Amino acid sequence: MYVIVEIQGQQFKVEKDLKLFVHRLEGEEGAKVEFDKVLLADNNGSVTVGAPVIEGAKVTAEILKPLVKGDKVLVFHKKRRKGYRKLNGHRQQFSQIVIKKIQV
Repeated sequence: MYVIVEIQGQQFKVEKDLKLFVHRLEGEEGAKVEFDKVLLADNNGSVTVGAPVIEGAKVTAEILKPLVKGDKVLVFHKKRRKGYRKLNGHRQQFSQIVIKKIQV
C-alpha cells in the first residue's frame, strides 16, 4: 500500500516505515506529525483518487532528525567585459521523518 501525500507544497509517494527528507518541519526529535492532504491511495491495485484530497485520510509520521542541512548550492553571476562577478551560496534545511501509519 502506498499513498501520495502533499507535505509543505511538495508531493511524496510514501509507504509505511519509509524514511525521507522534507523541508524543515517545526518540532523536536521524536515528535509526531500528521499530514491530511492525501491525494491518491493505492491499496493492492485498488486506486482511490481524491478531488483534490481524500476525505478522512491521513498519514502519521515521526521526526527522526529535526535539522539536516543539504548540500551547498553555489550560484555564480557574471557579466562579461564589465568586471561584474557575484558568488552566492545556499544550504537548504531539511527534516528527516519516518512514516509510521497510513490511514485511508
